[in-house]
Amino acid sequence: MKAVDINGSNTLSLSLFIDVTNSKELLDSMQAGKLEPEVAFLNASLIPDVFPLLAAAHKTLIAKSRDSLTTRTLHSELVYNYSGSKHITESLKRCGISDSTTYILAARFNASPDEMKAVEKLVNGKEIELEELEGRANQAQIQKHYKISGLEAGLSSLADAITCRIAARDAFREGQDLSSDTDSEYQSEEEEPIYDYVERQETPQATSSSKKTMDEIDSKLKSLKLKYPPNSQTTINPVKLYLHIGGNTPNAKWVLSDKLTSYKFIKNNGPDDSDSDHEESRGDGDSSWVLKVGSRVKARVSTEMQLKMFGDQRRVDFVNNGVWALKFFSDDEYRKFVSLFQDCLFENVHGLSATEENKLKIYSKDFIGWFKPEIADDSMWEDAVEEEDSKSGEQPVRVDQDLLEEFEEAANGDVQSLSLGALDNSFLVNDLGVQVFRNYSKGIHGKGICVKFDSNRSGGSSLERSTPKKAMLMKAETNMMLTSPFKEGKPHSTGIKQLDIDTGKIVTEWKFEKDGTDITMRDITNDTKGSQLDPSESTFLGLDDNRLCQWDMRDKRGIVQDIVKGGDSPVLNWTQGHQFSRGTNFQCFASAGDGSIVVGSRDGKIRLYSRTSMRQAKTAFPGLGSPITHVDVTYDGKWVLGTTDTYLILICTLFTDKDGKTKTGFSGRMGNKIPAPRLLKLTPLDSHMAGASNKFHGGHFSWVTENGKQERHLVATVGKFSVIWDFQRVKNSAHDCYRNQQGLKSCYCYKTVLKDESIVESRFMHDKYAVSDSPEAPLVVATPMKVSSISLSGKRSRG
Repeated sequence: MKAVDINGSNTLSLSLFIDVTNSKELLDSMQAGKLEPEVAFLNASLIPDVFPLLAAAHKTLIAKSRDSLTTRTLHSELVYNYSGSKHITESLKRCGISDSTTYILAARFNASPDEMKAVEKLVNGKEIELEELEGRANQAQIQKHYKISGLEAGLSSLADAITCRIAARDAFREGQDLSSDTDSEYQSEEEEPIYDYVERQETPQATSSSKKTMDEIDSKLKSLKLKYPPNSQTTINPVKLYLHIGGNTPNAKWVLSDKLTSYKFIKNNGPDDSDSDHEESRGDGDSSWVLKVGSRVKARVSTEMQLKMFGDQRRVDFVNNGVWALKFFSDDEYRKFVSLFQDCLFENVHGLSATEENKLKIYSKDFIGWFKPEIADDSMWEDAVEEEDSKSGEQPVRVDQDLLEEFEEAANGDVQSLSLGALDNSFLVNDLGVQVFRNYSKGIHGKGICVKFDSNRSGGSSLERSTPKKAMLMKAETNMMLTSPFKEGKPHSTGIKQLDIDTGKIVTEWKFEKDGTDITMRDITNDTKGSQLDPSESTFLGLDDNRLCQWDMRDKRGIVQDIVKGGDSPVLNWTQGHQFSRGTNFQCFASAGDGSIVVGSRDGKIRLYSRTSMRQAKTAFPGLGSPITHVDVTYDGKWVLGTTDTYLILICTLFTDKDGKTKTGFSGRMGNKIPAPRLLKLTPLDSHMAGASNKFHGGHFSWVTENGKQERHLVATVGKFSVIWDFQRVKNSAHDCYRNQQGLKSCYCYKTVLKDESIVESRFMHDKYAVSDSPEAPLVVATPMKVSSISLSGKRSRG
């Protein structure tokens, strides 16, 4: 037995055996992972000298230091590296031992004397000196395996020829593998060949016990004049590039697309597509940052890439005409990439370089936690979770199994919208009329009734005659307000129709008018979360691009009321609506249980208005740049959910005022203790499966209309998918999704409902329809031609 020093801190101990009789037992133990101590057993007939084995050992240690072993163990990596081949299975078969091998070289890294004695006891054979390697080598087998020609064998030694191939294996162009078997272009991640090259600055040194020192290895490698490709230590921004294939089929897997490549962020400067590096060009004109990875990936940096971070794996996944993954060689390289990506994203979204000054300009000092989440005060998130746990008196529950479709039936026509009732009925609005459904604890079921649109005026309707796009229940759900766009492709309406559901008649047609001038509304909603249940309800809220107001149906012409401040009446004491002089670009709005209003804008801002004033927002969240297409708010006003094309943003409105009282941002300015929001996203694979043209829409909380009750789930729609998040899990800062993330916390834990056509809307029924064995009321999913009811059934388990 001899021990050879590799690099001053690692050794390789070697023992050579002949007449071995138990190679089958040794092989079985290795394959079962029961070999103790772990050791590499090599076919010694292919080893003419210790020298090439030391070169293979050096490559093995480099791979270990980079945490990029190709095989499962350090010692199987040694056998693989000695083969000079890229084919893992064949390498282990040819250079390792078989059932009948009688001539074996045992090798172990950093072995103690006792461990080598244990190795000797494992092998039933006779130990001989290492000097016998040359004389016992099978030259014909070596030349065949390593493809050494007779001419080359005459000019150099077998040991030098093998060393050349070990060192240069990964330098050969693809398809020029040294083994007789060809590798496929891509391999699974488990069989990934790693680019590790023997480098002069890392060349190990041998001890005096070996006639050939590692200095000799260095000099011999120089004499071979090998042309090394760039490695991960000399390549700028080195990464491994993977591609996901197979979609969501059982055969889906990651394959290696590029063993070693590099990335860079460049400026795409317009039509000529000329590029400049990140370090050389800062934001100017209409140019935008683009991520390039080798020759395979070129993607504009945006939220549409759906970048997902895996800090513990030093990896990011993203979408760009497929699903890709980058793996980095060090934590520093990983963090550098994430920081650069976030800076480029900020500049592409806001048109400003990602400097501290510009970030403060966009977010203001009150929202510093939005661009520096690591310093944000998350105590409100934690307090909310603890408060809900204490109310329930037990640990939070998780839904095990799961989503059970209770009802599915055809809709009468092309469905435009879904209106869920909290009482007996729910409704689908389609191009024929209003289809009536009965509410049950397991969902909604058609009553066979369709109320066709019918004006009570002999001359017909003076308003738009297109199919209504928006429906809102009122007056204890006996009336429905319907709006239709007056221009195709635009949401704005010039008025509304009031449908009496019992009679099936349009009883009134209202025009939107202010100060004698016709105006438009892009959206309407009830005064509060539960006001549709009020039989005396006569007012509702309206929103246009630059208008926020309340309408009163008691005035025949629908004129905006003049309302004085103060008082408690929800009808008489609202302040006047407001028409803003500057472009607020309002897009959507919703009301809380007390009548507070949240409004989302095209520039990504989310504003909170109290029930007593629509003139000035109490709190204005800056948003992240993506237009807000839909908003919702919990009944208690503590949480706001904004929908964008590529993610949902969940905002906590709670804050502590100067007197130590906990309030919401609807009732006062939140100051500088504003918690950072959380993002709800699809994984890159699910985003790719949903389709590039399909965007998130209609994010909602589950539905409660009672103080003290908390919404349990969130749901949104994208393409053919309904996506459901557990609200409690999203709020839990210790949730697994949030570990090892940089930037705002993003949650990827959700359940999906897949339909066979694009989904119009997904909503949870009222909380009263949640049965005892279910953690939530049924989910209703409407597509253009069908409506389905999904129960969250199954046992509830501690989570």
